Amino acid sequence: MRLVCLAGCLLAPYAALADSDRGGRDACKSLPTFSAVQSALTSVVAGGGNSGLGFNMWATVVNRDGVVCLVTFSGTDRGSQWPGSRVISAQKANTANAFSLPGFALSTANLYSAVQPGGSLFGLQESNPVDTGVAYGGNSTNYGQPNDPMVGQKIGGVNVFGGGLALYDKTGALVGAIGVSGDTSCTDHVIAWKVRHALNFDDVPAGVAPGAPKGTDNIIFDINPDAHGHPVSTSTFGHPACSTDVVTIGNKLVTDFPVGPNP
Repeated sequence: MRLVCLAGCLLAPYAALADSDRGGRDACKSLPTFSAVQSALTSVVAGGGNSGLGFNMWATVVNRDGVVCLVTFSGTDRGSQWPGSRVISAQKANTANAFSLPGFALSTANLYSAVQPGGSLFGLQESNPVDTGVAYGGNSTNYGQPNDPMVGQKIGGVNVFGGGLALYDKTGALVGAIGVSGDTSCTDHVIAWKVRHALNFDDVPAGVAPGAPKGTDNIIFDINPDAHGHPVSTSTFGHPACSTDVVTIGNKLVTDFPVGPNP
């Protein structure tokens, strides 16, 4: 009897975890599918006009509870993108979800200046650490596939450069976030923005960046040296410019790929 009880007690937490994982997958039903995200990501990367290095990308989607719903990539196999960007894309998705609200969106790009020393959110990047067991567990051959080991698990992590955006459905409901990584951080944001638009999950209610009636979560390029040569963001939510052309591309996202209710 003791052995039976011991076995049951030891297995109980794993049974509960399995139930939790199933619930996480069920909670992904309101989000875009693996094939939809993979198709949109591949199309946006191949379409060009994103600035950066022209590299392939990883994308991760999490639900509102931070559970990973899918992980995919745009290249021919998992080695066609920076391997390290798989986890970074998941961090970005977690961050955009964790620090956006039903009525106010913050992209990961919006957080860059605020977390620098002296910034209003300094130290944020040390909170909510990545679960390394989730990040690096499982069989590597499944990375970026529908059965990626991160799927159904909470990845955690905070990332404070471009590429993470909250997802709002056609009714304006906040349902999770997407994270994109694999190129310069500015290009990551550009591609994430275009992918979100293609998926029709960009009914953004408000944000710190210009655009729409109440602002958006677009990247802000307003970091300039002060009288002492120190970089300062006028809005306090600025992101470094990765190149001159991406500034033009980034600023035009709100007009070329506008947020709001789309048909």
